[in-house]
Parts: sequence; C-alpha cells; structure tokens
Amino acid sequence: MKTNTKTSTIRTMVLVFLVLIPLKGISQPRGLFMAPIRIGIHCDPLISWISTNTSDNTSEGVRPGFDFGVNFYRYFAPNYAISTGIGFMNAGGRQSSTNNIQILVPNGDPIDVLPGKEVIYKLKYLSVPFGLRLQTNEIGYLSFFSDIGFDTRILLSSRMNIPSAGIENESGQKEVKPINFGWHVTFGGEYSLGGSTALTAGVGFDDNFFDVTKDNTSVNQQQDRSLLKFIRFRVGVIF
Repeated sequence: MKTNTKTSTIRTMVLVFLVLIPLKGISQPRGLFMAPIRIGIHCDPLISWISTNTSDNTSEGVRPGFDFGVNFYRYFAPNYAISTGIGFMNAGGRQSSTNNIQILVPNGDPIDVLPGKEVIYKLKYLSVPFGLRLQTNEIGYLSFFSDIGFDTRILLSSRMNIPSAGIENESGQKEVKPINFGWHVTFGGEYSLGGSTALTAGVGFDDNFFDVTKDNTSVNQQQDRSLLKFIRFRVGVIF
C-alpha cells in the first residue's frame, strides 16, 4: 500500500512538471517590469507540531518535515501578484493526554493509550495555496517579498506511532480528518541570476483553521481542537 502511494505521488509530480513546460513559454522577459507569469520551484524544510486548546492534552514536541512543490505568480502590477500552486507536504506532531484514551484503527480493537504516553502523527498533504505576493524593486541583485494567503490541504496519507503499545506506522484513517483549511505568511528575498531567474529564500509560518483529528465519540477520547502548525524555511528557484 505504501509503494502504491509513493508511485502515485511521483506520477502526479511528473504530470505537474509536464504542465509547466508550455506555461513557461508564455512568460516574458523581466526588463523594467516583472514577467506577467512567473513559476517557482521550492523544497522547504519544515518544523511542525500539533497544538491543542485543552489542558488535558499536551503537545509533546515537534517533528521535522518538508514541503516540495511549484508556485505560480500572476503579476497584475510591477510589485504585486496573485500566488497559487501545488505542494506535497510531509508534517505531523506528537500528543499525549492526562487521561487514559483509546485510538481507533481500521482493523482491530481500539488501542489503549495510558496517561502521559504519546501518539505520533505522520501526515502527508496535497496543499493548494492562494495568496497575495508583494515584492520590492531590486536593490542591486536583491529584492524582498511577502506572501500572505490561504491554503486547502487534502490528506494523502496518515500514519501513527504509539510507542507504549508497540504500534508503528498504523493507519490514521479513523483518527485524522481528510481535508483542512489554513493560512500562511512568508517573508523572504530573491537574488537575481539574470533575466527573470532568481534564487529565493525565506521563512514562513502556517496554521490550520479546523481540528486535524476527528475526536471520535464512540470511544474514550478527549474532545479538543488540535491544530497542525509549522515553520517553513523557503528554499527554491523562480523563473
């Protein structure tokens, strides 16, 4: 099942890059103004965690991750653009509860998790951002930007580790919601390599609007609002 998921992701990424070839052809040289359409490729390291709004649940720390994808910038003025794109995100977090809880799995009885014992969530999302990009004029070879907007996140895969119960890579199908919405803010800079091509780097923060977990009422679970948050370090190239 894991192999099929990886194969499907690779095929999707190949199709995305095939689509980029004709789109790049309609971009124009930079000259005095930005090209009307610019395309970026990024591979962002992430630091992610799951927060909670109740004292009965506790975030047990962060998990490393990454976000790989492409971005499209449609400039409607020299320093303003609508941003969108597609990304494949690997993130997650750790949580524990002060109470004894039960975790649902697709096959088998609910798993008992003792107080203070963590559940590790490993989540993969297809992310579609939509935002507004503001960019300064170039100072030498350098310009600065901000990108603020919203994100639709579709769950591709969810896995759970429960070390205290000897559970590893168990499906989180019954514990994690299949879709979520969030927001992002990113600040950074571009270093021009000539024409419309530039290296880009920056830092950003992403958050969710809605609960990541399902809070099943059929078993003993704490009802809370768990949000996936992460800090990203933007690394990429833009054309």
